[in-house]
Amino acid sequence: MRSRACLVFVAFVALGAEKKPPAAQAENERVALTATLYTGKEAVRQELGSDLPGDFIVVGIRVAPKAGHTLEVHRDDFLLRSDKDGQKCQPFAPTQIAGPAALVISQGGGRGGVMSEDRGPVWGGIGGGRPRRLGGEGAAVGNVDAGSAQAGFSSDPKRQENPLLAALRQKALPEQSTSEPLSGLLYFLLEGKHKPKDLELRYEGPGGKLSLRFR
Repeated sequence: MRSRACLVFVAFVALGAEKKPPAAQAENERVALTATLYTGKEAVRQELGSDLPGDFIVVGIRVAPKAGHTLEVHRDDFLLRSDKDGQKCQPFAPTQIAGPAALVISQGGGRGGVMSEDRGPVWGGIGGGRPRRLGGEGAAVGNVDAGSAQAGFSSDPKRQENPLLAALRQKALPEQSTSEPLSGLLYFLLEGKHKPKDLELRYEGPGGKLSLRFR
């Protein structure tokens, strides 16, 4: 009996180890999209090989133009939205996460966020509010308490040699014109925890409009 119980336990462990991340697909007459969702620190670490600051969600995307079509692929063609609270965000560029242009917030009891000096992705729109663009409107992203959080440029020269930046660039979805399948990662910032079934990846670009649900 003990041996049988051990075998059952090993089987359950194996099933858990083989569990695949949530995925979604959508296509039209011009393009086929396949997305894989990585949420949580461990999932992101396994896919990227490194941790990301803040509540980043990583989406692996494959863009496959249909025969006879050539598409311009841009990261800003994509937007991740949560049904949980209405948050939405376009992908962050690698330099906005780990580059020398990024800003650092020091927290003094309030909730922090991510900041950058570059014109960046649209983020926010919670509860029907106006979305904000990272770097375009006060440069703040996240629920930042202005009375307790202080922001400034990082002057540490080591920041320019951040190994995370190289990993982000290497695995990011390339931006180019292609008639062949193109794959890479997209980096989104949504505060808090979000279940895969609550997330929608929207595509609006040269290939038309598509919606992918992780259910």
